[in-house]
Amino acid sequence: MGSRTALGFDYGTKHIGISVGQEFTGTARPLKAIKAKDGIPNFDLIQAIIKEWQPDILVVGLPLNMDGTEQPFTARAKKFANRLHGRFGLEVVMQDERLTTADAKQSLFAQGGYRNLQKDNIDCQSAVVILESWFESQYL
Repeated sequence: MGSRTALGFDYGTKHIGISVGQEFTGTARPLKAIKAKDGIPNFDLIQAIIKEWQPDILVVGLPLNMDGTEQPFTARAKKFANRLHGRFGLEVVMQDERLTTADAKQSLFAQGGYRNLQKDNIDCQSAVVILESWFESQYL
């Protein structure tokens, strides 16, 4: 079992949800959602989060079709992951994100009902689900 700090990213063209977690506990928590313009975020905001949390690894959600095949959006998420690696020099891994939005909505609803289902909350909670599923996959 490792003890790395990780940031999770739920990539989207308008918003990118970010979470932080610890490999040792296998848990993550939402940080924030940042705006993106056609999939391109303000990398200065990401740099500030990286500086604050000092992660060892970045985990980006990989959008796939339900049958596991790639979809048009898959390439955009991979490009985002490559940009993160190129800009910050950190290890970046991709994690299957099928059904993370549904899981995130279910979790948020359980925590606070419909008022909790705001877009920023969903994006951040999706990033939590992505990161925690990556932690789980490390021990299978």
